[in-house]
Amino acid sequence: MKPIKVGLLGIGTVGSGVYNVLARNAEEISRRAGRPISIAVLADKAVLRARDITGGTVRVTDDAFSVVADPDIDIVVELIGGYTIARELVLAAIENGKHVVTANKALLATHGNTIFAAAQKKGVMVAFEAAVAGGVPIIKALREGLTANRIEWIAGIINGTTNYILSEMRDKGLAFDEVLSTAQKLGYAEADPTFDIEGVDAAHKITLLSAIAFGIPVQFDKAYVEGITRLTAEDIAYAEQFGYRIKLLGITRRQANGVELRVHPTLVPARRLIANVEGVMNAVLVQGDAVGATLYYGRGAGSEPTASAVIADLVDVTRLHTADPEHRVPHLAFRPDRLADLPILPMDEVRTSYYLRLRVEDKPGVLADVTRILADDGISIDAMLQKEPAEGEDQADIIMLTHQCLEKRINAAIARIESLDTVRGNVVRLRLEQLQ
Repeated sequence: MKPIKVGLLGIGTVGSGVYNVLARNAEEISRRAGRPISIAVLADKAVLRARDITGGTVRVTDDAFSVVADPDIDIVVELIGGYTIARELVLAAIENGKHVVTANKALLATHGNTIFAAAQKKGVMVAFEAAVAGGVPIIKALREGLTANRIEWIAGIINGTTNYILSEMRDKGLAFDEVLSTAQKLGYAEADPTFDIEGVDAAHKITLLSAIAFGIPVQFDKAYVEGITRLTAEDIAYAEQFGYRIKLLGITRRQANGVELRVHPTLVPARRLIANVEGVMNAVLVQGDAVGATLYYGRGAGSEPTASAVIADLVDVTRLHTADPEHRVPHLAFRPDRLADLPILPMDEVRTSYYLRLRVEDKPGVLADVTRILADDGISIDAMLQKEPAEGEDQADIIMLTHQCLEKRINAAIARIESLDTVRGNVVRLRLEQLQ
């Protein structure tokens, strides 16, 4: 049978993995897809490097736009990344009737609605399994495997860099800056790690998972995003004393009045499986009404793990290449004309539990003043730890875990607590999820 011809845009870390895995497992992939899948042309600015990687077996060009316009190409694989040129190339490929496979979560989180609408109009597919959690097939699980379920919530460790940093801080008691430097030397963190450590990368991914889980448009601009740069080894150690571990989680949850969409450091009970995901590994916990909790775990980045997801999409597109567009799985799992208009809730309207750490003067009545403020705002305390002052000091730490309350209530209480004469500096506030 005639091979499916692929135009590959970019042969960096993931692109080289796609080329290598396709070549190594060609027969197995062909048996699964029903026909051979071959890279017919490769576009990359580093033409000589690209030719070296492929050994001259693939036509190489530095003009990506010629690839998306090539009438012989059936599927375009976009692995360039970024928001601008990638967007132009993907939309041009769609306009030319090409199916698209991409690992570009940033592109889809910001321009997904436009891209999916264009693909729907042209009757082509946009597949993006590799955009979330690398080699972990979470997109397929949500779109197909859990299709009978009303998804209640998703919580995921979906950035390996931050998970590595938090694991090292907990295991070795090191400061954030020290572990980040090590992560950069090991290649786990970029030279500019902002997207990772500030939570932006995780927010791109949870935005896509939220849209698929609840059948809503992609709305990255409404996500609440908080990174790990202010976390201290001290708070990680205190969390351990209470039986919790701190993870950077992407969380989305269906509520009666809307959808939560947030990324932030989160205390998770140490007995939960997801709390024990360490290093650069990813894990996504999905709660469905029929199936209960399901956990998806694996490598969230890397050349061949991500290539695995890209090629899985290539196989899916190949199988459905000639299928009636109306009978394909919709991009966001729900029919485009049946997407819900559920609002994304502002963070003030989110209800969760909290970890609070206060630095206070060691004198009678301080704790009573703090608990009175919390009580006035309807916030009850679940657990508390009061540390003795170090020798020669007159200040001590008070650490509290609260029961669930609205974020706006805890914010109001914190502002009043910080105004007390006996409280030194700002209150450290972290969110806590039981995930049960």
